[in-house]
Amino acid sequence: MKLYKNKMIAPIVISVIIILYYVVYFGILIALLYGVWKWLLGIIPLALSAVMLKVCIERIKEIKKGEEDDLSKY
Repeated sequence: MKLYKNKMIAPIVISVIIILYYVVYFGILIALLYGVWKWLLGIIPLALSAVMLKVCIERIKEIKKGEEDDLSKY
């Protein structure tokens, strides 16, 4: 079980870093803009963060099943 936990650290850390990047970058843009652009740029990081979270969860499930190397399928 400890072996799986070590392999799950990288996807989780990368996902957190990318989500924080989206939130901070688009947060700064939202603070600088007004009107419709503010709402449009508010939706984009939420959608990207949701997709990144979903991909991270799928990757963790693959690691738990024992599919560490996805490239071996191709």
